[in-house]
Amino acid sequence: MTWVILTGRQNDIDQVATPHKIITSRDYLAHPGLFRGQRPKVINLSNRYDYQSRGYYASLLASSRGHKVIPTVETMIDLSERKLYEHALPELELALNKCRKDLGGAFPAKMHVFFGIGPSKAWDRFAKLLFDWFRAPALEVAITDGGEWASIRKIGFYPLARMTEDEEKRFLECLDVYTGREWRDTKARTPARYTFATLVDPHEQLPPSAISSLRYWAKTAEKMGVEVEPITKKDLARVANYDALFIRETTSISNHTYRFARRAQQEGMPVIDDPLSMIRCTNKVYLNELMAFNDVPVPLTVMIAGSSDLEVAADTLGFPLVLKIPDSAFSRGVKKCKDFGELKKLATEWLEDSDLLVAQKFIPTDYDWRIGVLGGEPLFAVQYLMAKQHWQIVNHDRAGKPDEGGFKTFTLKDAPAHAVQTAVKAARCIGDGLYGVDLKETKDGVFVIEVNDNPNLDHGCEDTGEKDEVWVRLTQWFLDRLERNGK
Repeated sequence: MTWVILTGRQNDIDQVATPHKIITSRDYLAHPGLFRGQRPKVINLSNRYDYQSRGYYASLLASSRGHKVIPTVETMIDLSERKLYEHALPELELALNKCRKDLGGAFPAKMHVFFGIGPSKAWDRFAKLLFDWFRAPALEVAITDGGEWASIRKIGFYPLARMTEDEEKRFLECLDVYTGREWRDTKARTPARYTFATLVDPHEQLPPSAISSLRYWAKTAEKMGVEVEPITKKDLARVANYDALFIRETTSISNHTYRFARRAQQEGMPVIDDPLSMIRCTNKVYLNELMAFNDVPVPLTVMIAGSSDLEVAADTLGFPLVLKIPDSAFSRGVKKCKDFGELKKLATEWLEDSDLLVAQKFIPTDYDWRIGVLGGEPLFAVQYLMAKQHWQIVNHDRAGKPDEGGFKTFTLKDAPAHAVQTAVKAARCIGDGLYGVDLKETKDGVFVIEVNDNPNLDHGCEDTGEKDEVWVRLTQWFLDRLERNGK
């Protein structure tokens, strides 16, 4: 990724203070051919952003040239008058007042936030939210502290020309943090046209992709003119700096992964997983109804809304049967009940937290098919084997680390055609993104168990059958949508 810093004067920032290209806003405006064929990220540090100023035009023309820029002209207009940003103040003031305890006293009359980073860790909550609302390099917040409640009097830009020597030093440190990245290849073979963000949690126990696999993808994507960079849940405010987003944390409607998906969608970015797919796939009640409506074969199922439904489930499904919490992942919240006593005990416990449960006929197999589907077409085929002496592919009941079964990989050509076709039909009911369809293969046919919006994709496992074509097609999925949108 190429970072370009625009300044009002040539000497506003020492060239040796940052590795990034520094030019004046005057030069940027006068030379529209600069960075032709590239997609730089522009940080506009002009001393004035008012309407039709040089700083305003620099951001306006950056947008027309296909360059990502902060601040945008929308942010400049939003901060030009209090009445244009007062809708943000209730949320910001709530976050501000939550900082009081960590600050250990009264608020200062003014505080400065650089790239979403405050003067100390105590300001983290407020600084990140402020940058989330107004993505600008440097902001000044005027505060009125009433003792029990502090209010925001004004939010405005804070130009380099007004910074003290210590503030400028902190600003440059924050700039370095903001533009820093982990997977940089200093010997890039192809100038990057695009930069994709990949949301990861380095500490997740069972991530959908290992960090090593994402590095492998980055090498493939690089050959296609794409840089892949990791971001974490702390980087929501930076999502708009990228061209696309690939979420590689276990998704949930109730955590930050959904907020990242929504933010990317609001910015017009291609995203896997998209919010609608997350909503559809994370709920097993919805999935079962959707599959049945579209004539996709699923196991015999009974919905349980209360104790009166337990006997219906027992009579319809027999024992053992499988009981599921609607919103669960990686075999969690899925239990086998061997008799009515186990069913009643578990259902009673789970119904305290969920209004509905899913009971399904138990279909014993030695493996589950996982067919990957991308953009409505099959991507990979894998058999996930059951964990040792267990009926699921992951045994969470074992003490310590979850126990996973092995796997067998197949080319799509060698996988059973009826399994692949059924998986594609199921995935197309959800959307156009990346899905992992789990199926049971029996003498009576195949049955869709789940459609996962956040499927595993690891080098040496899911890509073994189709090789690098998996990663090429993944990259191309994003590129097609960027080019379709004229990005």
